Amino acid sequence: MGNIMTGRELINQIMSHKSSGKVPYSIILTTEAYNIYGDSLLAEYHNDQVMRDFNNGLISKMQAVSLAIGNHLLYVSPPWWDWNITDNSFSRHDPPDYLPDTVGNGSYSGFFSQIKHLREHYDVYILATIYGSHWEKAYFSRGIENFLADLAGNTEWAQSLLDMIIRKNIVMLENFLTAPEIDAVLMGSDWGTQRGLIMSPECFKKMIKPGEKQEIDLIKKYGKKVFIHSCGDILAIINDLAELGIDCLNPVQPECMDISSLKDKYGLKMSFYGGISTQDTLPFGNPEEVRAETKKVIELMSVNGGYITSPSQDIQTDVPYENLRALIETAREYVK
Repeated sequence: MGNIMTGRELINQIMSHKSSGKVPYSIILTTEAYNIYGDSLLAEYHNDQVMRDFNNGLISKMQAVSLAIGNHLLYVSPPWWDWNITDNSFSRHDPPDYLPDTVGNGSYSGFFSQIKHLREHYDVYILATIYGSHWEKAYFSRGIENFLADLAGNTEWAQSLLDMIIRKNIVMLENFLTAPEIDAVLMGSDWGTQRGLIMSPECFKKMIKPGEKQEIDLIKKYGKKVFIHSCGDILAIINDLAELGIDCLNPVQPECMDISSLKDKYGLKMSFYGGISTQDTLPFGNPEEVRAETKKVIELMSVNGGYITSPSQDIQTDVPYENLRALIETAREYVK
């Protein structure tokens, strides 16, 4: 099926909406699922280099499994920041008249050392992941019900909190975006529910979108691609995401959105990463049904490139091992 390409080259190609007849994949598990299935996967897809690095503490179990099963995309976690809230002032119905304190975490020397090792030893596309980066970070400080009320009734305070988060994020992003090993950054904030946005589209456009633009513009300034993670039905803001210039949308839940329509309307504006049902087929189907859905989604979404084979959420413990294996094996068929 053509010349041998590295994982990095293959993802760069499909992100340019070009097809080589091969479709990259990235199959990620939850922490609980790694605990249950990780050792079996590391044994079944044994790789000497991966096991040496894992046993020497150079990579995590998640990264070891990802590399062993042949994922073309590898997650890395840069140093970031958290809230440092020591009392209940922020959990009350009304917000206090001040913003919360913060604390940094992680080691830059350790992070840069790891990604250098990964680039030297593995032909993968390196994705720096920042989950809970903006909207979610805001409600982590207040609780989701309180912060939704703030968006409607304490708008000025809510906006000041969101602006503070973006200021912090910009500083943290600038601290690692110079690293040549990083190919892209994933910013995660779940704006969707199963039935639509968790906020009004107008609220997103006014209070969330400007901060997202600052982050996306900065990441692109450093020559990196932008992945956006949002669970749920976010059709109401897909045009906004396209305007912001995102490169790839994840996890693309077929239970919430018509993935065929998404591909038709936005397939040349962004790539898609996900789409294989984790609410139906993977947990409740059999291996043959998993293989059939995986092939169907790949052949639909990979036309003219622009698709990374993946489940629509991280694999959880309700997915039988034989179904997980069927997913991996079917994905591998499309890169032979």
